[in-house]
Amino acid sequence: MADKDGNGILVVEDDTALANRLVQGLQEAGYTCRIAGLICDAERLLNEQVPALVLLDMGLPDGDGSDFLERLRSGYPELPVIITTARASVADRVGGLEGGADDYMVKPYAFEELLARIRIQLRHSERGQLRWAVGDLNIDLPSRTATRNGAVLDLTPREFDLLAYLASLHGEVATRQMIQQEVWNVRSAMASMENVLDVHVSRLRQKLDFPGCTPLLHTVRGVGLVLKEMP
Repeated sequence: MADKDGNGILVVEDDTALANRLVQGLQEAGYTCRIAGLICDAERLLNEQVPALVLLDMGLPDGDGSDFLERLRSGYPELPVIITTARASVADRVGGLEGGADDYMVKPYAFEELLARIRIQLRHSERGQLRWAVGDLNIDLPSRTATRNGAVLDLTPREFDLLAYLASLHGEVATRQMIQQEVWNVRSAMASMENVLDVHVSRLRQKLDFPGCTPLLHTVRGVGLVLKEMP
């Protein structure tokens, strides 16, 4: 499989078995990887070649991942970093994100979700894109307008943000947690957010997939939402 990301992914993980499983899955998905079990090894590999993305464990034998993250942010401010750790407290999550991580995943996690989050981060450069098209749907970010077959959709600001976020994934599935984080900026699980999300998805679907149009917004049972033309 062709390498999707140029310089590959740097996996900073001292659990050898976990790192090997992770790399195997990433390679099967088309990515090249390098593994560092120590911060000193990660810094050496980083100096040899800047990766496209870093997966960073926090508890490492020769130091704390937060110190390495600080150095990453100082030297490589645009380099995407996803923390993967067993530290699950709200304080740890907040500390990691405020410390400069682009995303934070608690072990054990579903590999499919990690892969989706990697894809999102690797599309970071595309986030400057101002317009998207999905079938006959056109989204214009500067004017915050969306049209289907030339008809302007009457969307609330939040509905537009949700639609634009789903379009930015280029047909990839967004989990409910990803949507809550990216659209509502809610990082912790909240029961009330489940209802809020359901209501907004229902209203967006009514406005987007009106009679006579091919449905574009699809629910993937047990996973999340995807915006794309189905065959």
